[in-house]
Amino acid sequence: MPDLGDRVRRLPVWLPALLVALLVGADQALKAWALANLTYGAPPVPVIPGVLDWTLTFNTGAAWSLFSGSTVPLAVGRLLVGLGLLVYLWRRPQPPLPTVLLSMIAAGAIGNAIDGFTQTRGVTDMIHAPFLSFFTRLVGQGDFPIFNLADMCVVLGTIALVVSSFLAERRPKAGALE
Repeated sequence: MPDLGDRVRRLPVWLPALLVALLVGADQALKAWALANLTYGAPPVPVIPGVLDWTLTFNTGAAWSLFSGSTVPLAVGRLLVGLGLLVYLWRRPQPPLPTVLLSMIAAGAIGNAIDGFTQTRGVTDMIHAPFLSFFTRLVGQGDFPIFNLADMCVVLGTIALVVSSFLAERRPKAGALE
């Protein structure tokens, strides 16, 4: 019989859908702003010089332009991943941190899927972090790619999920012998 220490606090089952909706909305709003206010091929617009600027571009592939020209198949895959994660969270509620991180990944996948289905030029990207190019050049990969809010949700959510899972494995279990 589980005791109180075995119970894990869960978030409401509707919260992942709300979080995904808010993040997808923010992603689509930023993409709409970029399309309305930036010009493809124009010089970057500095926000924080050397750290962050706006640069409109389009990607018909995945990260680092992998699978270029596969906009619709990638959009289908992204949509299936995003919706699959939402169904998983609905059917098997998780503790708060994994719920938020999986919701971020789902939102990023769905946000870029929307572009894949609606934008003829591919996924809209507009965030450029020039300082990150220092690291990618060190490993011979050229400039760091231009990205969007959906990409940030996927990458940061995935990194945080991996790190948190490793940290959870290292944490001693309650009542375990020391």
